[in-house]
Amino acid sequence: MADKEATIFIIDVGASMGETHGGRTQSDFDWAMTYVWDKITSIVATERKTLNVGVVVLRTAGTSNDQQDDDSYAHVSVVHPLGQVQLPELRRLMKVLRVSQTDRGDAISAVVVAIEMISKFCKKLKYKRKIVLVTNGTGSFEPDGLEQIAAKISEDNIELVVLGVDFDDLEYGYKEEDKDEVKAENERTLHTLVDGCNGVIGTLVQAIDELGEPRLKVTRPVPSYKDNFTLGNPEEFESALVIDVERYPRTMLRRPATASNFVQRTDLSNAAGSTQSTGTVVPEGEQEEARDPTGLTHVKYARAYRVKDDEAPGGKRDVPYEDLAKGYEYGRTAVHISESDQLVTKMETEAGMQIIGFIPWANYDRYMSMTASSTVVPQRTNKKAILAMSSLIHALYELESYAIARFVPKKGKEPVLTLLAPSVDVDYECLIDVQLPFAEDFRPHKFPPLDRVLTVSGKVLKEHRNLPNDTLLDAMSDYVDSMDLSKFGRNDEGNPTEYMPIKETYSPVLHRIDQAIRWRAVHPTGEVPPPYEILTRYSKIPAELVENAQTEIQKLIAAADVKKVPPKLAGRKRGRDSIKPISGIDVEKLLAQPGPSSASNGSASTSSHQAQAKPTISPDNAIPTFRQALDRAESVEAIHDAAAQLGRIIEARIRDSFGDQKYARAIEEMGVLRQEMIEMEEPGQWNGFLRGLKGKVLGEDLGGERREVWWGIRRARLGLVTGREAPQSKVTEEEAREFWGTTSKV
Repeated sequence: MADKEATIFIIDVGASMGETHGGRTQSDFDWAMTYVWDKITSIVATERKTLNVGVVVLRTAGTSNDQQDDDSYAHVSVVHPLGQVQLPELRRLMKVLRVSQTDRGDAISAVVVAIEMISKFCKKLKYKRKIVLVTNGTGSFEPDGLEQIAAKISEDNIELVVLGVDFDDLEYGYKEEDKDEVKAENERTLHTLVDGCNGVIGTLVQAIDELGEPRLKVTRPVPSYKDNFTLGNPEEFESALVIDVERYPRTMLRRPATASNFVQRTDLSNAAGSTQSTGTVVPEGEQEEARDPTGLTHVKYARAYRVKDDEAPGGKRDVPYEDLAKGYEYGRTAVHISESDQLVTKMETEAGMQIIGFIPWANYDRYMSMTASSTVVPQRTNKKAILAMSSLIHALYELESYAIARFVPKKGKEPVLTLLAPSVDVDYECLIDVQLPFAEDFRPHKFPPLDRVLTVSGKVLKEHRNLPNDTLLDAMSDYVDSMDLSKFGRNDEGNPTEYMPIKETYSPVLHRIDQAIRWRAVHPTGEVPPPYEILTRYSKIPAELVENAQTEIQKLIAAADVKKVPPKLAGRKRGRDSIKPISGIDVEKLLAQPGPSSASNGSASTSSHQAQAKPTISPDNAIPTFRQALDRAESVEAIHDAAAQLGRIIEARIRDSFGDQKYARAIEEMGVLRQEMIEMEEPGQWNGFLRGLKGKVLGEDLGGERREVWWGIRRARLGLVTGREAPQSKVTEEEAREFWGTTSKV
């Protein structure tokens, strides 16, 4: 369970906070609230009920606190008592927190109010207690009793953080010029208070600059396995090694927030008969239960199972889930296995981790690691297990070996193979495990070698136009060395170090989404700011590194004989010029000329008719002959005829296909047809063909049930050509999306 926390933000809203300083375009208040909103929205995003937040406002026009009868606590108001902050409270705070018209109010008194709030709320319970004071340090401060206040803060174990607008911070390298003497004196007063309770005081410049650095989520270790770790069979041999161990995740993929987790409630009124959107409708008795205080609503999903039934309305009948039976695909049929026989398909296993062998480090290929890594450690309170595990870890480390184990995390689970690698640090020892593949998991694809060429006769060529020579290899090696990042960075002392260590490389997608969510929670309208610099820092090559490698790049370009490729034309237009040979001879014209015998018989007209006959696309070689037909096409009608021929060939393949044997070839031909029609500026020909094909597939006019080929066409994204792809098309993006539905009109 996460630790309970109580944090109070004291925000200065005095009239002087509405002024602008330091060359900023924002007022001091708006600039300071950048930090406050970021912290509060981060707290809201956790959805933790144990994370309590309070907000106290300093230098307000009125007074609202438990000590308001004392004039010393005037102009201090509690706008949000300690408790969980959710979206409604966040929106209310946005309306309440505004710059006031007075500068009267004491920041020290506001700290005392916050101390009393924490004491009453937390009592003697275990809490992480924190007070954050955000002020510009102007106005009157009462320094009386600072020692007693500091002692109370230390006694209650409260962390005090003071962030000042344009406060001096020599360690960070910031100093405000021409500082007002009253503000300087107030800064010294706050330094005295903070030093007395071991708190933290700093300039708001540093705090806001550090907002861009992602805050990593701290997770408590949760064991995925707590049982025996054995070497040998302890049931048969007394010499078998048995160690009580625990297994924890070492690395785990963190995924960004998904939009489906945040659904806004769409109630149109507060009346009992209010209408809800179809996506959030719940039973009448569960409406109050489904509503969430954050302004969101829970979405409940319903799943229906249907089978074909000609006698039922619509041709389909609902089937209860209890009537369903499980089956396994066997070819094109389903093999039913009853629940009583399900045990046949499951292995009876017991939880355990047994070592089955050892391998040297050199014999393990890193690509065999299939999963995230986990850490195996002995039980914390078991000294015998700690000693035994330490001995095993050091033995593996000294012998440079890995252990192979059979691992079953829970009873009845499938066994897996894991690799156990020793990890020895100064004050920490453990085994790191990753899952290994079985024989069925391998994909042993073979590719031609890169360092030699094998001829058809079996001859091996070491020198070839497709092989790099020694000059090119040396140039590439020098270029790789010049782009080395391992020592391109600089540490605090200016010494070479790694440029982008893993601990400083953050996921841009994950933190960008978090940033956008937090910003939109506070600013429902307006443009989301650009991502923080730290998220995009490693998205581009350092300019200095490229500049230093210019010499090697030029040598590599010369050795590889790199030449600029001419830009590709936007598309192939109909009526384009045919490619002519260097000799200038028109081969097509020569082939079309009649032979001597034909000329003597007076059949010139017949030969001319044959030369002008429309080309025929061969089903056995459809794509090349189709492209040749387009190359010879001299009219729009010829293009349409070639497309129609290929369309009939595609339909014939689907109709004559045994199962899905010819689907891949048909889809490939459809891709060529679509691309060629776009380049020929005839998207209507493709759209018409696709609409007709859909009607025939759904109407089962191509040899029965062929919906599987339609899903293949959809996976290949061979949809209607829209106006964005070809200006000649009148199909909109919305029409193209609706076309994929099996119930949409053709």
